[in-house]
Amino acid sequence: MKTTEGTNAKSKTLDEMTSLDIAALMNEEDHTVPQAVKPCLPDIAHAADTIVSRLQSGGRVFAAGAGTSGRLAVLDAAELPPTFSLDEHQWIGLIAGNYEAMWKPLEENEDDRDIIVSQLKARLFSEADVFIGVTASGSTPYVLAGLSYAKEMGAVSVSISCNKETEAARFSDIAIEAETGPEIIRGSTRLKAGTAQKLILNMLSTAAMVRLGHVYQNEMVNMQLVNQKLKNRAAGILMNTTGISRDEALQALKESRYNVKAAIFMVLTGGTLEEADRCLSYENGRLKHAIQYHRKGFS
Repeated sequence: MKTTEGTNAKSKTLDEMTSLDIAALMNEEDHTVPQAVKPCLPDIAHAADTIVSRLQSGGRVFAAGAGTSGRLAVLDAAELPPTFSLDEHQWIGLIAGNYEAMWKPLEENEDDRDIIVSQLKARLFSEADVFIGVTASGSTPYVLAGLSYAKEMGAVSVSISCNKETEAARFSDIAIEAETGPEIIRGSTRLKAGTAQKLILNMLSTAAMVRLGHVYQNEMVNMQLVNQKLKNRAAGILMNTTGISRDEALQALKESRYNVKAAIFMVLTGGTLEEADRCLSYENGRLKHAIQYHRKGFS
């Protein structure tokens, strides 16, 4: 039996507990989630490296699931364009029932194997791409069909599940299985299992974006400056990474046409915007490498 469907002995009297007792038990159970994820770190790293390789070669990432799993996949994908300026067509979140299922309970679609194949075909999914199937149980038909189609196409297939030796693993090149155990409400995998899936998706996308050069030190230097809060954050990033004043940071941003990477490059090297663009292009957007390249005299 899947442990995600098991009975949690600690919550057998859940319906008699106070709100504080329920919150305390949930907090206690949630502490077990990172430990369930920890053994999966090598597989997560392997998947992240594979994603980087595929994105560098022009491939795309598709993350898909049903219900909570699908909503988490879509959420993670939606955060990448504003945070890292990733093209929205490079990392795509899919959910059984399509986007209406983000707001409405359309769980009946998780049994339809044809939906995911249609979604992938409509987006010209190919062997160059990566498919991430997110399924707490490891047996969701919608996800299994996606993983199977990915293997049929010769693409990379990755599964994220919360049980061991799942069906999803059999269809995956990389199987990430974080066994989170029984939920305090039996089978309600929006709880610990959902938390584990979010942690893993965070790791995959963040590691991939860092490896692709969208982060300098630990700063979001590739974010889209689409509102005043983010422009203020950009000024703070410049101050933090270069030691200049706020007024100088605002001026540097203006001179760089509000390109944070270029602004940092110009401040640290004394170079021009044209040189920043040239060096960043040569180093595929990796700011630290671009600065080193400039200091070596473009050699």
